[in-house]
Amino acid sequence: MKGWRWLMDFPYTWGFFGRVVLKASALFLLLNLVFIVAQPLPTLSHLSVYNWLVPGRERLPYGESADAFNLTLDSVPAMLASHQLSRAKAPDEVRVLLLGDSSVWGMLLPPHDTLSGWLNRANLRAAGQPEGRRLVFYNLGYPTLSALKDLLILDGAMGHTPDLIVWVITPDSLYREHQLGVPLVQRNTETVRDLIRRYDLDESPDDPRLQSDDLFGRSLIGQRRALADLWRLQLFGIGWALTGIDQVYADYTPVSNDLPDDETWQGQPRGADLAPLLALDVLHAGQGRAGQVPILWINAPIYRADGSNSDLRYNVWYPRWTMAAARDIMAQVMREQSWHYLDAWDAIPPSAFTDSPLHLTQDGSRQFAALLHDPVLRLVRE
Repeated sequence: MKGWRWLMDFPYTWGFFGRVVLKASALFLLLNLVFIVAQPLPTLSHLSVYNWLVPGRERLPYGESADAFNLTLDSVPAMLASHQLSRAKAPDEVRVLLLGDSSVWGMLLPPHDTLSGWLNRANLRAAGQPEGRRLVFYNLGYPTLSALKDLLILDGAMGHTPDLIVWVITPDSLYREHQLGVPLVQRNTETVRDLIRRYDLDESPDDPRLQSDDLFGRSLIGQRRALADLWRLQLFGIGWALTGIDQVYADYTPVSNDLPDDETWQGQPRGADLAPLLALDVLHAGQGRAGQVPILWINAPIYRADGSNSDLRYNVWYPRWTMAAARDIMAQVMREQSWHYLDAWDAIPPSAFTDSPLHLTQDGSRQFAALLHDPVLRLVRE
């Protein structure tokens, strides 16, 4: 009995514990109700340790690896707040945004060897002289194929006073079914719905792929993952500042040079009309969102195989007929709209690709950047 005597002498009753639990539950319920009404997450997403306590990131957060001090999150404002783009614009700066997929983000490349890294290394000047305004390139590529995803990022980035936009596209990034098929688009429902309505996009704002939060989803409990991601992003800033590592560079399987004899693209047979399958309306929306800021559209370089069935396909993604048809459609749109356009689909040699028909080696990225010097400078000087 001696071991249990403390229970006899314990000054608190079960009633006391009941009241504590009841009050704690009421407080927790009240906190969740306040969270539902106030919805502080959008405001919290703009708060960041980057660009003041630690340097801004050179590309948007992506990837789940603590070793790389990186993570994938859903908040576009938080992603942009962590990026160099959010720092103050220098008086002599010409601010250039780069949009696109993982090839722009720089899969398998360190930040300084990405497209933006090589362009910044070139020290381009608007007037062509040392005292001219500096062109500073910002990597806003993101590793999924969807032009609507790029439009979503551009919508958030326009508040940072860009002077020029370079937007890298592919037939796959324009494919209609891909537009709402990526998580970043699906989880930024309200902004995407606003873009659909604002620019009359050929997508339904009520598409079930757009994830709408119910009452529970808007509560503190329902948004605990998003809050945790915001916190983790800030903590990773220290490691990023010390190492500059935001990607683990593992061994990879080279892109296949021997191809299947299948000539379909996205289930479409050879000769199918691609125009209805391409989200050309998103390009128009991009021009509308950019306003007076010029856009240089780029048809991305692709890998061109010379192995088995290379007479039917350029690579595992694109049959030859698909690329030819898509190029004709894109060129016609650009010509009719008098948009700035560079068709770079065959500009990089096959030896300069890594694990996919779009991902470039260090030298391929350098060559791609060099290809953009003249068209970018022409636009800046206009």
